[in-house]
Amino acid sequence: MGEERMGSRKRIAGGGGLPDDCWEYVLSKIVNKENLSVDERNNYLETLSLVSKQFLSVSNRFLYSFKLIYNQNLYRPFQRFQNLTSLDLSSFRGDLNALLSRIPASITLTSLNLSNHTTFPVLGLQTLLKKTTTKSTLTSLTCSNMASLCHTHISLIADSFPFLQQLDISFPKTISGNAHAYYNALQLLTQKLSKLRNVNLSGHSYFNDSLFFQLCVNCKFLQQVFMFDCQFLTHDGIASAIYQRPTLNSFSVSNFQEANGFNKITPYFVDSFGTLKGLTCLDFSFSRISDLMLCSLALESLPLNKLVLHGCLDYTYYGIYYLLSRSRFLQHLDLQFATFLNDQGITDLSVYLADLVSINLSGCHQLTNSAFFALLRNCPLLTEIRMESADIGKSLSVDLDLDFVYNQVKSLYLADNPRLKDEDINMFALMFPNMQLLDVHRCNSISQIGIDTVLKRCPNIRHLNLAFCSQANSFSIKHEASKLEVLNLSHTRIDNTTLYVISKIFPCLLQLDLEHCHLVTEKGVRLVVEKCTYLREINLGSCRRVSANVISWMIFSRPSLRKITAPPHFRPRDCDRKLLSGRCLVC
Repeated sequence: MGEERMGSRKRIAGGGGLPDDCWEYVLSKIVNKENLSVDERNNYLETLSLVSKQFLSVSNRFLYSFKLIYNQNLYRPFQRFQNLTSLDLSSFRGDLNALLSRIPASITLTSLNLSNHTTFPVLGLQTLLKKTTTKSTLTSLTCSNMASLCHTHISLIADSFPFLQQLDISFPKTISGNAHAYYNALQLLTQKLSKLRNVNLSGHSYFNDSLFFQLCVNCKFLQQVFMFDCQFLTHDGIASAIYQRPTLNSFSVSNFQEANGFNKITPYFVDSFGTLKGLTCLDFSFSRISDLMLCSLALESLPLNKLVLHGCLDYTYYGIYYLLSRSRFLQHLDLQFATFLNDQGITDLSVYLADLVSINLSGCHQLTNSAFFALLRNCPLLTEIRMESADIGKSLSVDLDLDFVYNQVKSLYLADNPRLKDEDINMFALMFPNMQLLDVHRCNSISQIGIDTVLKRCPNIRHLNLAFCSQANSFSIKHEASKLEVLNLSHTRIDNTTLYVISKIFPCLLQLDLEHCHLVTEKGVRLVVEKCTYLREINLGSCRRVSANVISWMIFSRPSLRKITAPPHFRPRDCDRKLLSGRCLVC
């Protein structure tokens, strides 16, 4: 009888004899839920793939988006995931040209990310275009933060991908080649990519008023524009282009300057935004604006749901009050480094922000607990609060029911608030039982008492940042915090005893940062790697007491590892180099 039960369990684990089509239907109900993020969906798929070979085969069919870091066998990802449509190579460490050349004709890519590379993969892209249908199917291309970008690269993009709807070639580290040729390449881009809806040209020093005007004229479907640090854009040039494309719904620009070096806002510039009747997102980060401009925007009654004035100059409380009091549908607000803001100001503004979902008030050093609680009281939909480098922890008399629970709050970013104490953290843990992220790095008054309360009271906590918290050196809870995925303990005084506790209470840990943890040794690292079976990334940078020899053991003992930041003096032997690079990125 026992043998029959055991055999039945094996059949169920192995697929139970059901055909792939049946299991494909069952798995589709699990992984195609509307509320799942891409990462959560992929985590489900990875877990299911471990059940049996049949589940591995079936689950592979549901993976459409893939981020590749390193793979010794360049064919393997495409043989396994034959339904891939989105490929992210921004963290890939290897021969990018060789990888692109090996993508089979059966793969139909709609999205490709080539960011953060030292060279633009001309040969790889040319081979890809010859072998596949990418020219006609690719609608999204991201090549941001490239070490070098020249006019031939821009021309290749313009000539090769006529159906692009989203293009990001922002912030190249160097723009090489002849200035005139580069300008002509950008002009070609504006002419040939007529289907663009979303474009990011930030950091392109040759992008000027004339090119922006041509972009708006030729790209009839254009909706979102990002042009940070384009120094040759002027107010009137921007206005002229905006008048050509009144369907823009998202506009982001910064550091635009007049030719004479002054930044004078003209009525022509202000009035142009009145034509953008569908404008929902406006970002003027690190720009000089004025109260007159903010008041003019308010009078247009634009349907703004996101406003970013991060680091902006030359506006006052009057201007922002006038705009926000007439922007009743705002959901995302960023007023970082608006140093004129105080508690009373936030209290008065918050009554107009009933639809607010996220707010960033970092760098507003006058704001205390009073402003924090005013937001909770008046913004019932608020899920994310960022108030770093403020004065949170400074207690003032507050008219608030501290026993009230705010279930909607999910993320708190309160780093660099030196007055923040365990009592505050205990209170937040009681008030925000559904909190998923807590960032209190550089809050030196926080100890294990406050952190233990968070882990006990907030069962959904997934991300915890305690970097530079000199008193947060241990955990004393007895039960598992089974959902914690990201833990940053860098620059703390944790030791092997703490790592032993971590290995017991955080079984689902994905990322662990131990940089500059000088009391940690190889023994503690081995405990974590053995017990945290889902671990993907670990940072051992500047961990002087961790032997470099442990790296090989870690990679072979924990197959889930994708990235290791090695301790000092790590030098892979030639015989290990090939094996290590084929399994995990070691840096």
